[in-house]
Amino acid sequence: MADFGFNEHHQSEIINYMRFARSKRLLRLKTIDSCFEELKDSRLVEDTFTVDEVREMLDGLQMVVRGEVEMELIDTAHTNVLLLRQIFSQAEKFYLRLQSDISELENRELLEQVAEFEKTDFKITNKINQETSKPMLAPLNEGGVSELLNKEIAKLQEENDKLKSRLRTLETQAMSALDEKTKAERALKDLQRTQGEQKLSAQTKEINSLEDTVAALKEDYERSLSANAASQKDLKENLITAKHELLRVQEQLTLAEKELEKKFQQTAAYRNMKEILTKKNEQIKEIRKRLQKYEPDD
Repeated sequence: MADFGFNEHHQSEIINYMRFARSKRLLRLKTIDSCFEELKDSRLVEDTFTVDEVREMLDGLQMVVRGEVEMELIDTAHTNVLLLRQIFSQAEKFYLRLQSDISELENRELLEQVAEFEKTDFKITNKINQETSKPMLAPLNEGGVSELLNKEIAKLQEENDKLKSRLRTLETQAMSALDEKTKAERALKDLQRTQGEQKLSAQTKEINSLEDTVAALKEDYERSLSANAASQKDLKENLITAKHELLRVQEQLTLAEKELEKKFQQTAAYRNMKEILTKKNEQIKEIRKRLQKYEPDD
């Protein structure tokens, strides 16, 4: 009796599938036989044929047989995909990730074992399988340690992916904040020419403080991500704390922007600066339109 390392239930499932595959194979072979019989009955009615007539008959037969074989191969491939779909669907319910080795599908030794199994075991167990029902593929013991570990691993991986996504979002926001800081610095330089360095020193310190806060926030999240394996609970608490810190920084940035805008409006240079920025924005839009002709967005 061939041994594939399966339990009795999985052995029975293999036998059921092989019975199904054999019935489909026999049906297709009967179809091919009928093609030859039809050729004999319809065309082989004379004693002699020319070379062209024989070639024509063989070409027609070849086309018909080729179509039947191709249809059977396609149908077999699609049937195997449906079988794998059932197996993978049941595995995903228990957070399992199945893998396959395509190279083993051409292992001659294993193929010979399958052929031997079809000749012997398939016939021996045919009577037993007729008495059994056709249950759905049963999963492994739900309370097994392996499944619990796989669930926990999948959960941790999901949390890790969320943290990575959150970190990317924070990095984007940090870059945005740095861009805003750069714009504010340029505005401050323009104001320094008109109002002097003394009035703007406090604002410059505030912007530098915000920059340090954003850099510290980014560093804190990178440390939190590297320490993900230490404790899932700590990661969640760090995420909440970082979120609050980010909101506070954003609020400070908003207040700083409002304060800058207020001071801008109090100066005579505000209108000139606004006009310059409007012109620059129009130029940037025009440049982007030109770039899109050569480098379209993905």
